Amino acid sequence: MPYARNDGVSIRYEVDEGRSVDDEAVVFCGDVGVGAWQFGWQHAALAGPHTVVTPETRGVGQSDVPPGPYTVGDLAWDLDAVCAAEGIRNAHVVGYGLGGMVALAYGLASSRPASLTVVGTPPAGDAYNPDGVWADPADPAAVEGSVTGLLSEGFRAEHPDAIPRIVEWRLAEDAARSTVEAHRAAVEEFDRSDRLHEATTPTLVIHGADDTVCPVTAAETLVEGLPRGELHTVEGARHLVGVEASAAVNDLIGGWLSEHATDPTG
Repeated sequence: MPYARNDGVSIRYEVDEGRSVDDEAVVFCGDVGVGAWQFGWQHAALAGPHTVVTPETRGVGQSDVPPGPYTVGDLAWDLDAVCAAEGIRNAHVVGYGLGGMVALAYGLASSRPASLTVVGTPPAGDAYNPDGVWADPADPAAVEGSVTGLLSEGFRAEHPDAIPRIVEWRLAEDAARSTVEAHRAAVEEFDRSDRLHEATTPTLVIHGADDTVCPVTAAETLVEGLPRGELHTVEGARHLVGVEASAAVNDLIGGWLSEHATDPTG
């Protein structure tokens, strides 16, 4: 289990080797207080065709839990430390919610990102509600209720067996309240709306049309400000659009990477 260090903070991550060239990889970046289970639906589609790196956000899993508050900048440099440890010069960052904010900040601060994919992400934290994402893993009923709010009624009706599995993963992997409060501080201080015109990294924006954590209008505002942004909304989907519309989201990300990743055949 490799670790990277950023200013004394250890970040645990996993690497699944794929057919990417040696200095290139897809790197995931996670939502507020959420464990690595959130990446499962996209990881399964991307690993193999691409080398995939899955960090655990500071405060989550086996990464260090330094005292909060955190900033999006802290989390971006954690991500950079992971990329540096693995020799990744071209990172295709895939971020969810808070992780999308980190991806946007990282793209503005570093030349390492070759492309960004942000899911359920606003240009500023005031358009994002952390309380809609996290529930205390010590309270199974609250966790089940949060999952219900994050997934559409249609998905829940068609896939009733998915809910208890997601609840089980959340209870096992999601962070405690102290971490979520530190992540909440990062959300609250985040605002790149006045700098979007500086963002030259190609950015795919994916959003559930019925997202109640981060309204789709925030995604529209984000893309309007990005010189190289492309928006895809998924009708009927809520915040966990990568779960309930995994086939469509995987196709979007796969096509995006085909366009922007280096061809290993050359």
